[in-house]
Amino acid sequence: MANWPVLKTYEGAFLRRVALPLGGIGTGTISLGGRGDLRDWEIVNRPAKGFTPRAFFALWAKPEGNEAITRCLEGDIAPEDYEGAFGCALPNHSLPRFRDCTFEAAYPFGQVVLSDTAVPVKARLQAFNPMIVGDSQSSGLPLAVFRWTLTNKTNKPLETALCFSLANFIGQDGSNGKSDKNRNEFRKGKWQGVFLSSEGVAPESEQFGTMAIATNAKKVTHRTAWANYNWGDSLLDFWDDFSEDGDLENGESTVNDPTASLCAKIKLTPRESQAITFVLAWHFPNRKTWTGPREATVGNYYATKFADAWETIEKTAPRLAKLENETLNWVSAFCESDLPAVVKEAALFNTSTLRTQTCFRTSDGRFWGWEGCSDKGGCCHGSCTHVWNYEQATAFLFGDLSRSMREIEFSQATREAGRMDFRVDLPLSAAPDWKLAAADGQMGCLMKLYRDWQLSGDDGMLRNLWPKAKDSLEFCWIPGGWDADCDGVMEGCQHNTMDVEYYGPNPQMGTWYLGALRACEEMARYLGEADFAEKCRALAENGSAWIDKHLFNGEYYEHQIRPPHNTKIALGLRHENMGAQNLDEPELQLGAGCLIDQLVGQCFAHVCGLGYLLKPKNVQRTLKSLMKYNFQSDLHGHFNHMRSYVLAGEGAMLMATYPRGRRPQRPFPYCNEVMTGFEHTAAAHMIYERQTDDALKVISAIRERYDGRKRSPFDEAECGHHYARAMASWAEVLAFTGFEYSAVTGTMIFDAAPQKTTWFWSTGEAWGTFSQEPNAKGYKVHLQVRGGQIRLQKLEVRDVGELVSDKVQILKDGQELQEVIA
Repeated sequence: MANWPVLKTYEGAFLRRVALPLGGIGTGTISLGGRGDLRDWEIVNRPAKGFTPRAFFALWAKPEGNEAITRCLEGDIAPEDYEGAFGCALPNHSLPRFRDCTFEAAYPFGQVVLSDTAVPVKARLQAFNPMIVGDSQSSGLPLAVFRWTLTNKTNKPLETALCFSLANFIGQDGSNGKSDKNRNEFRKGKWQGVFLSSEGVAPESEQFGTMAIATNAKKVTHRTAWANYNWGDSLLDFWDDFSEDGDLENGESTVNDPTASLCAKIKLTPRESQAITFVLAWHFPNRKTWTGPREATVGNYYATKFADAWETIEKTAPRLAKLENETLNWVSAFCESDLPAVVKEAALFNTSTLRTQTCFRTSDGRFWGWEGCSDKGGCCHGSCTHVWNYEQATAFLFGDLSRSMREIEFSQATREAGRMDFRVDLPLSAAPDWKLAAADGQMGCLMKLYRDWQLSGDDGMLRNLWPKAKDSLEFCWIPGGWDADCDGVMEGCQHNTMDVEYYGPNPQMGTWYLGALRACEEMARYLGEADFAEKCRALAENGSAWIDKHLFNGEYYEHQIRPPHNTKIALGLRHENMGAQNLDEPELQLGAGCLIDQLVGQCFAHVCGLGYLLKPKNVQRTLKSLMKYNFQSDLHGHFNHMRSYVLAGEGAMLMATYPRGRRPQRPFPYCNEVMTGFEHTAAAHMIYERQTDDALKVISAIRERYDGRKRSPFDEAECGHHYARAMASWAEVLAFTGFEYSAVTGTMIFDAAPQKTTWFWSTGEAWGTFSQEPNAKGYKVHLQVRGGQIRLQKLEVRDVGELVSDKVQILKDGQELQEVIA
């Protein structure tokens, strides 16, 4: 059994909501529940919360000279989960289980430990899907690995059997379709198993596909179908067969959704442990577009790599040990980093969103994202720029996927005049259909282009996208635009992530704009466009000074509401039915509020290494005001007229407060809500400003809400499950370490630590560890590259010193650098 890291352990009532997504990037997932159950089968091209076809593992154990015992390999169902008019409604509710259960997690690894005084075997499940930094191919495999380790607790030899049963539900996706003439076929090879297919589901159907279950065990029995009995006797017949001797007798059935069972048998000597691995694979190629009546097939990238689910197993099984080891290496290094546990939990567990139905890859390999997932469908289509602006996990873990999004934003979604549609329709021939720009979305994409270029050193990408990027900044200056008077301050009609338009200068759009100006300055200067770079610099300086002087009230930054009056609003800036309807006195504005997100552009500027956009003392005071006015340790008594993502008794940071009064009669709609993506962004910024204690209060409050008892630790919701914005939590790791990297200049930077410290780092192409130890001569540093490769000429420890080489070195996997910096 591999020794997996454990970042968080769940027990008792804290198992109830645990649901760890198992699956690859762009493949969909099945969730491993806290009891060891398999729930939320979301592998058929759409979200499917609550879709749980028959699927379970079972154990048979017979000590020498004693009666055999049979159990479902799950923990007990809690009495609180008894529901339904006809008894407990949970799947497999009637099966005998284990009394004691714990769940151990360090995403993408999930472990379930089962024991019972009445059962002679202790069972440990290790479940995962490969996830390797910088390797989106190996991290996008449509399968789940289940390794069961059985331990004989007795002093007698023990005969055991493990059985995996799965109903062939092809044709169903949790909300649409039906099974018809589904068939199961036993197959032999290096791995033995059952191939699940359909003869009755149309090959062009979204629900069409194949599945397979297989094991590496030597002694295998199976059923390709359960008996076709009524009154629940199909289950009774299976259970009797398995319980008799731990073997299965195959049978035939003409039902449309036959259940396949695969059984592996092993003998255990006294106190011995042995492991058996099962693999579940799937292949559902016909993903459709995400909106509208023109639902064309856009396909799944993973389906272009394998002919069907059985081929997935055949091609992947020989590599599983290597893939597991590569996943284990970086996850272990991350978990061992000298960072607060709650920061590691928030960052690592939210990376699971990349594997859910929030994200997908079309057959051409492009990476796309909903904002989140409704129970039965995606929520808010189009890789929405103003939502995806916040997350940092994709860029720092899978750089190629992040750059794919930049290509879509600038090559596919940016019009000739520089207007970037903040949603992109599919297929790409429909990309121009949205016709609306978001001020924060467009400016954030410019900052993301700069970030991705720096992390990758991809000059070709920059040169290819720069003309459209330049256009998208100049779009700010068109008549009726966001900064029509070209003074570095946005005053125009600014549609944004609050789903309304702000009118007049405000810090939220203002800092996005300042960050975009600084990013474009740097890119233009690198490309030899000195005049444009200087214009960007001058606008950024003027806008910064104006915002500090006119919007900072001594505690935080306010929004000056300025009706457009007779000014013509440029085409594509106003969402006619979401924002203000009265442009003489616009409603749905921020106004004098203390907004959680008012310095979002500044936080991103720190991530990008672009420095301060506003006066540091004003920035730091603003964050203190957010803690003073917006953070509440207990929201009991809080009024909220919109959605509730937090309840009485829980702590959180509110979206906006009005400590000085002057709240608009109808403020922006989400002002009283709580959303974790914004909280993580504020917390990351606090860490950058050395307000660490406050940041940890915010992060801890989030993770206490997602504690397994109240909500799943792997599903920070906003407008839907697995909301993309919550991946802003990766910025908390960057802030704590002070990590910056430029492949363009070959520079890597870390903050100085006051004691011996080891940190994890990643660039989206490579990863490794950085250790530092202060001594009498300076700082002893040890940089290791443990995956991928980096370009390095300068290694800097802030406020300590730097190491500079004569030329750029290429450090590859396994290479390291040890020196003393003084």
